Amino acid sequence: MTPKIARFLEEVRPATPCLVFDVDRVEENYRALATALPLARIYYAVKANPARPILERLVSLGSSFDAASWEEIEAILAAGAAPEAISFGNTVKKEAAIARAYAEGVRLFAFDSEEELEKLARSAPGSRVYCRLLVENAGADWPLGRKFGCTVEMARELMVRAGELGLDAYGLSFHVGSQQRDAFAYEAAIAKVGMLFTDLTERGVNLRMVNLGGGFPVRYTEDVPSIDYFAHAILRAMTKAFGNAIPDMIVEPGRFIVGDAGVVSAEVVLVSRKAKDDPVRWVYLDIGRFGGLAETEGESIRYPLRTNRDGGVVGPVAIAGPTCDGADILYERSPYRLPLDLRAGDRVDFLSAGAYTTTYASQSFNGFRPLAEHYL
Repeated sequence: MTPKIARFLEEVRPATPCLVFDVDRVEENYRALATALPLARIYYAVKANPARPILERLVSLGSSFDAASWEEIEAILAAGAAPEAISFGNTVKKEAAIARAYAEGVRLFAFDSEEELEKLARSAPGSRVYCRLLVENAGADWPLGRKFGCTVEMARELMVRAGELGLDAYGLSFHVGSQQRDAFAYEAAIAKVGMLFTDLTERGVNLRMVNLGGGFPVRYTEDVPSIDYFAHAILRAMTKAFGNAIPDMIVEPGRFIVGDAGVVSAEVVLVSRKAKDDPVRWVYLDIGRFGGLAETEGESIRYPLRTNRDGGVVGPVAIAGPTCDGADILYERSPYRLPLDLRAGDRVDFLSAGAYTTTYASQSFNGFRPLAEHYL
C-alpha cells in the first residue's frame, strides 16, 4: 500500500467495495522493467486493468499495448496511443474485430491456427503476424493451460503459410503463465523458439521478433524473485539461442505493471462459526469472487490482508463473499488468520489488488454493483 492510497483510505473512507489505485506506481514499475530489459519493447497487457488514467500515463511514457479485443483497442486509441503501438494479441478474434482494427491502422496480430491465419489474410492483408507456441506453465500461480498456442511442428507450417498468404511472418510468441516464479520457464521457451527460428530461416522465412509474453510476478503473501532475476535469465537465454543476432524482443506485462499499485477495500458483513466449539470463524465480506476477486479461484492468488484491528490476538478464518452462491469462497484451505475482535462494519483491505479485479467484477450478480474505482 503506497502512502497516497493509505492517506486516501484514512481521510476519505470511500464506500466499499472499491479499488483505490496509485497511478504513480504504474510509472515506477514501467521504468523498472524498461531498465531491467532495455532491449525489449514493452506492450502493456490492457486486460490487467484498462482504466483510462493508466493508459494515458503509459502513453506518456512511450509504452506500446497488447489488446485482447476491439473494445480494448478503442480504449487504447482514445487514450492517445498510435495504432502502430498496438498488438492485437488474442489468438481468438472475430473477423469483424480484425477488420476494424486494421481499418484503424493496427498492423500487428497474433494467431495460433490455420483458420485464424486465413481470417488475418482476408481482413488484415499484408500485416505483420506472429504465431503463439504452446509452452509449459510450470511455476506459475495462474497457469494458462492449453487454451492458447500450437505445437512447434504446426507453427513451422503456419509461418510458411503466412508468407504464402501475403502476410509478413514477423515472429513467434509464447506465454509461460501468469505470476510465474521460475525463470527456467522463460529459458526453456526461448530455447524452443530459437530452434524454430533456425528451421524457419533455413526455409526462407524472414523472422525478426520474439514475443516473450508476460507473467512477471508481484509480491502477495510470499516473496517473489526480482525483475532483474528474470531479466538476467531472459537475456542469457536469448544470447545462447541467437548469439549476437538477437531479434526484436517484445514483453507483455500486465500484473507486474499494475498489481501492487492498487488496494481493494472491503467491509466485514458478518463473522460467524459453524459450531460453537469450531476454532475457525467465517468472515463474510461485501466483495467476493464475483465482485472482482476471481483470481482466488482455487486459492491461486493469495492477497495480503490488512484490517483496522491489526495488532491484537488473531485466529484462523475462512473468508467468503456476500452472494448466495456456494462457490463464493475466497479462502478456506489457506492459513489466513485475522483479529479475534473483528466485527461487522470493520474494514479489510486486499493489498496488491490492482490487476485483474475491476475487469473480473460481474455487473450485477445478486444485484450487487460493480467494484467502484478511485485513481489517484
